[in-house]
Amino acid sequence: MKYLCLICAEKVMEQMTEAAAEQHFQEYTEFTDAIRTSGHYLGCNRLQPTNAAITVRVRNGKMSTTDGPYIETKEQLGGYYLIEARDLNEAIQVAARIPGARLGCVEVRPVAEDKQTLKALGFVDSETFR
Repeated sequence: MKYLCLICAEKVMEQMTEAAAEQHFQEYTEFTDAIRTSGHYLGCNRLQPTNAAITVRVRNGKMSTTDGPYIETKEQLGGYYLIEARDLNEAIQVAARIPGARLGCVEVRPVAEDKQTLKALGFVDSETFR
């Protein structure tokens, strides 16, 4: 089963000292290498800080945009890992090793892979469900 691990923290790489950021990047390199070796790795990336974000809404057919995230919070979404795990327990064990978990939190969420979702996203054709 696939799980998305959303990494949130109060302090992002751009707010760290150069030495602290370098150490944190090294920890991420080691973690990513380890989950590639273990077979859990499917994908990952770091996000730019919230001041680079735009929030888009469409209401009554009209689009509006605002700078930054929708909600002001201390912790901000800083990156993610998409992993493969046997079950939620194993996914939690992997997520606990993400370096950002020590500075903030990691939300572990199962990826929807039900027939209706996969069909809507074009991952399977409608013939599969007849």
